Amino acid sequence: MNILYTDLKNKTIVITGGLGFLATQFIKAFENNSSKVIILDNRSSNKKNFIRCDLTNEKEIKLVARKIKNKYNKIDILINNAANNYGPGSSSSKTKLENFDEKIWDKDLEVGLKSAMLCTKIFGSQMNKQLNGGNIINISSDLGIISPDNRIYKKNSVKPVTYSVIKHGIIGLTKYTATYWPKKVRCNAVAFGGMEKNQDKAFIKKVSQLIPMGRMAKKNEYNNTILFLASKASSYINGSTVVVDGGRTIL
Repeated sequence: MNILYTDLKNKTIVITGGLGFLATQFIKAFENNSSKVIILDNRSSNKKNFIRCDLTNEKEIKLVARKIKNKYNKIDILINNAANNYGPGSSSSKTKLENFDEKIWDKDLEVGLKSAMLCTKIFGSQMNKQLNGGNIINISSDLGIISPDNRIYKKNSVKPVTYSVIKHGIIGLTKYTATYWPKKVRCNAVAFGGMEKNQDKAFIKKVSQLIPMGRMAKKNEYNNTILFLASKASSYINGSTVVVDGGRTIL
């Protein structure tokens, strides 16, 4: 069950990578709080308040930011969620470290890290000029805290090195941003653990054995953390990484 935060009513929220599975859960939670959610993604969609945008292109992001500002007069919250998704692991020989393709490295970092920097730069600058400032939430991972255990993936599959690098980098960007406009713009990260969503049963079992709570997260268990960080209830939290992983990273 999602908690309702009255101060989120009519807040203008921009979420990147907004067509992804996690983002879809967040959007529902914000809409239940009567927030105005603008979805940014490089794919096409007929969803309400969707804007197609190449999040690695600064000019496109600036145009989108101007469009949102003209329509809503403010941007209260930015959620940096865009990333290339490999699922539980990649079996491509090009994503194994000894063969890692430089083009994949460049593209993954563009989508997962450069886009977060550009959106922070553009939307954060705008927030800093607003009377009531703004709030940035960056989506990291438990693998931004610890290293992936490649033994849990299928034979010849690994978690690509770019995933760990990006999620560690997101936490670094969070700390930097939190001290850059500290009186007007808060910035925090969330390091989520694995979520159960139709993966192979053997994989779910292996991951669950690494988690003290003995299970992966359910699809809506991250929503309240996002809502809390977006709301005034977290008004003195800045530069933090909130770990939501069932205890995996403490082992």
